[in-house]
Amino acid sequence: MGRVYNFSAGPAVLPEEVLKEAAAEMLDYQGSGQSVMEMSHRSKVFDKIIKDAEQDLRDLLNIPDNYKVLFLQGGAHLQFAMIPMNLMKNKVADYIVTGQWAKRAFKEAQKFGDAKCIASSEDKTFSYIPDCSDLPIDDNADYVYICENNTIYGTKFKTLPNTKGKDLVADVSSCFLSEPMDVSKYAVIYGGAQKNIGPAGVVIAIIREDLITEDVLPGTPTMLMYKTHADNDSLYNTPPCYGIYICGKVFKWLKKQGGLAAMKERNEKKAKILYDFLDESKLFKGTVEKNSRSLMNVPFVTGDADLDAKFIKEATEAGFVNLKGHRSVGGMRASIYNAMPIEGVEKLVEFMKKFEAENA
Repeated sequence: MGRVYNFSAGPAVLPEEVLKEAAAEMLDYQGSGQSVMEMSHRSKVFDKIIKDAEQDLRDLLNIPDNYKVLFLQGGAHLQFAMIPMNLMKNKVADYIVTGQWAKRAFKEAQKFGDAKCIASSEDKTFSYIPDCSDLPIDDNADYVYICENNTIYGTKFKTLPNTKGKDLVADVSSCFLSEPMDVSKYAVIYGGAQKNIGPAGVVIAIIREDLITEDVLPGTPTMLMYKTHADNDSLYNTPPCYGIYICGKVFKWLKKQGGLAAMKERNEKKAKILYDFLDESKLFKGTVEKNSRSLMNVPFVTGDADLDAKFIKEATEAGFVNLKGHRSVGGMRASIYNAMPIEGVEKLVEFMKKFEAENA
C-alpha cells in the first residue's frame, strides 16, 4: 500500500530521506564493503559514526562542555534505576508524577531510598501539569525528577519546576529535539530514541560531569554506573551500533531542516492544525487542559467507545495508522513527532471532518 501516515507513539515515524540513505548504504557503508550492522564497534569507521553523532547532537542542543553525552541501552526504564543508583547520595529524592512513566520511575526509586511524590496530576487522570512554582522540596533531596512530556496523556511541562537549587533530572523521551532546550538547567536529561530520534534500542543520556563518579550506591553493577560508560566513550561493551548510526543521520537531517528552533516552529504549526480542529469539533474532543498540551502527542476521544473503534478501523483503512490510544486510557492518540510531515496532520484532520459528517 506504499508509505502510510504513521501516528505511532514509538517506535515511531522516521524521516523518509534518512530511511532511503540507510537503505542505499545497507550493503556497503561508504565504500567499506560492509553494513554498519556488521562492522566492529572498535573500527575506525564506526568510531567516526559515533563521534560525529555526538558532535551533531552537541551542536543541535548547544550542550555545554561540562556535560557528557552517553549512548546507552535498556530503554528509559533502566534509567529509572540507574538514576537513583548513581545520584542518590543522601538517599532522598523528590518526584513529580504526571503520568505512567513518571509513576514507574518513582516506584523504582523507592527501592533505593526515600523517594517522595511532591506533586501529582493523577487526581484528574494526568490531564494537566501541576503548578510546580513552590513545591515542598526536601532539604536533603539529591535531585528532583520529572517526565517532561507525557506520551500517554499528551501533557508537557511548559515551565520547568522550581527545584529550589536542587538538581533537575528529566525524562524527555517523547519531546527530545522537538524544540531548543537550555541543557544547563538540568543535571541529567535522558530519553529513549524510539519516539522522536531513531530506532528502539538506544537511550541517550546527557549528564553533568560532576555527577559522574565512583560514589554510587553499594552493589551497583559495573554496567549501571554512568562512570563506566563515560570513561569509555559509550564503548565499554558493544553498543547498539546500527541504532546510533540512524540517530546520527537524524541529527544531520535536523541540522539540514534548520535546527531545533525551526523544528519548534514546524511542530507548533502542526499541533495547532489538530488542536484547532479538536476545539471546534462537535464529535471529537481533546483530553488535555489547554495550557498543558503536548506538541508531540495529542490524545482525543469521541466519548463513545464503539465510535472510537469505528474511527480507528476506518482511519487505518484510509492509511492513517497507529491512532489507537494507549491501552491504559483508550480513545485515540496522534503522535506527531518531528518526522511527521505537515500534510500528514492536514490529511488526518480532513479525514476526521469527513468521519464527523458521516457519523454526526
